[in-house]
Amino acid sequence: MKKNNYNTKQKELLLNYLRECGENHITVQEISAYLTNNGNPMGISTIYRQLDRLVEQGTVRKYILDGRSGACYQYINEEKTCNSHFHLKCVNCGTLFHVDCSFLSEIDSHIMEHHRFAIDNSKTVFYGVCESCGGECQ
Repeated sequence: MKKNNYNTKQKELLLNYLRECGENHITVQEISAYLTNNGNPMGISTIYRQLDRLVEQGTVRKYILDGRSGACYQYINEEKTCNSHFHLKCVNCGTLFHVDCSFLSEIDSHIMEHHRFAIDNSKTVFYGVCESCGGECQ
């Protein structure tokens, strides 16, 4: 019985951190560092196990963006707003940005209307270089 309470405490610590991060995408390494720095160290395998459960429950979304970097995770708020926008990923620093843009919504509509295909925006990622890494508007 004690083990279940411990797992519940671990799950709550993890979930609370993900909630605090809001719509930010968080890696397992960032979670581990946060928990350790706040006096609640948790093994990497335990973090993955807890995250897998939260993903299965629909509380957390898992993003696998490329074959080089690990997955990142995001808390899904009650409104599930992350389904409604695209993402941009910087190929230099790895930052993932949420983009709410009416022009991109038009792309959604165009693809549905002309190609009869529904885009899953939660999995749609445009790759490029962010402004901080030297990307410039043309």
